[in-house]
Amino acid sequence: MNRLTTILLCLVAVIGVQWTAQAQLLPNLGGQRAGISTHAFLKSDISPRSMAMGGANIALTADGMAAAHNPALMAQTDDLHVTLNDLVIGAGMHQAWLSGIYPLQNSSSALGLSLNYFSSGAMEVRTEFQPQGTGEYFYANQLAAGLGYSKELSQRFSFGATLKLVREQLAQYQSTTVAADLGLLYTTDVKDLKFGIVVKNFGGNSSLSGDALEVPFNRTAVSVDQYTVPTVFRLGASMVPLKSDDQSLLVAVQLEHPNDNSENLRIGLEYEFKKLLYVRLGYKLNVPNETLPTMGIGYKVRVARHSMMVNYGVNVTDHIGTFHGFGLDLALNRDKRE
Repeated sequence: MNRLTTILLCLVAVIGVQWTAQAQLLPNLGGQRAGISTHAFLKSDISPRSMAMGGANIALTADGMAAAHNPALMAQTDDLHVTLNDLVIGAGMHQAWLSGIYPLQNSSSALGLSLNYFSSGAMEVRTEFQPQGTGEYFYANQLAAGLGYSKELSQRFSFGATLKLVREQLAQYQSTTVAADLGLLYTTDVKDLKFGIVVKNFGGNSSLSGDALEVPFNRTAVSVDQYTVPTVFRLGASMVPLKSDDQSLLVAVQLEHPNDNSENLRIGLEYEFKKLLYVRLGYKLNVPNETLPTMGIGYKVRVARHSMMVNYGVNVTDHIGTFHGFGLDLALNRDKRE
């Protein structure tokens, strides 16, 4: 236990040093690109586990959120996973995730199906002459439906890909586009060391279309331009420096290069006790308006011969409030001998 305490204190100290020096470590290269992409809901960290670990997720152990973290992880699970998550953003906005991962027997591969849905809630229509509202409402809804495939090419190397249909509805305007997630994972036998590479939301441009608004009083009709989806390149690694029968410590580091903002670094820790309780901590370097650590917890319960993980993550921002992530991951054991 003393060894674990020492490691945790050292890691917290490292995060503290990097926190104070982040401006020098990662200059704001690319920050001038902020706001150039559309479908911003695709950038939300919908996984409570990942949120709690600062977003360092592409080389984690496989779970029901593998389709969101890194599609290459899907082939590393033997159980059928059904996962439901909810992200509370505030101001009536919610984002929900539903996914299933189905391992294909005797082929070291898996299929994944996912739905990612964002809703703004009802917003009142307002005009110059009715600033308190006209009695009408409009909505901003976005949906991404994905189908993925993952395969282990060897005991060390796996790859995965997910193709997503992305649909946006803003009042009477709508847009549809296609994007893809591509992932690679390499596993070593040294302290469970893993390396991952992910290209997320790779796709073309899209624009809103629909009937132009009828606008009197010498105002022009609404016009829209084409914008790219929020593509991001991720490079990361994880390892388990401490592991025993009762506890383990997982450390994850991840570098992100988005097309619509500056590069940033994510650091995450996950402490596991008796494979029941999981305590998580993370930090983001060079992410605007997110200067506080992230944190969360997970608890695994048995349901007959199956297991269910209950996850919670919290991310406190400087200006737009606190994000809360809740999740349930049901792992269905298909081995009838257990």
